[in-house]
Amino acid sequence: MSDTNTQPEAGEKRQRALVGRVVSNAMDKTIVVSIERRMQHPLYGKYVKRSTKLKAHDADNVCNVGDWVEIREGRPISRHKSWSLSRVVDKAGEFDTAG
Repeated sequence: MSDTNTQPEAGEKRQRALVGRVVSNAMDKTIVVSIERRMQHPLYGKYVKRSTKLKAHDADNVCNVGDWVEIREGRPISRHKSWSLSRVVDKAGEFDTAG
């Protein structure tokens, strides 16, 4: 058995973590992350993509558009923000725009 406690303590809420792609970083200390999921259509059974855009707090402005990030739910930071950047999973590739 392991000593790691995966259950939240009494009075503590478990934080949700999601992974998504940064679609905007135009605001100061805020990123917009698109979370994609696949769901089955209730009538036809076909799998379709659905996405949700969430605003997350990026305190150090380290994210760029195209980065894959992990965000965690927390207390409300502003009217639309209650998620914060946990870590950058994968940086977006650098493109050569010369010529």
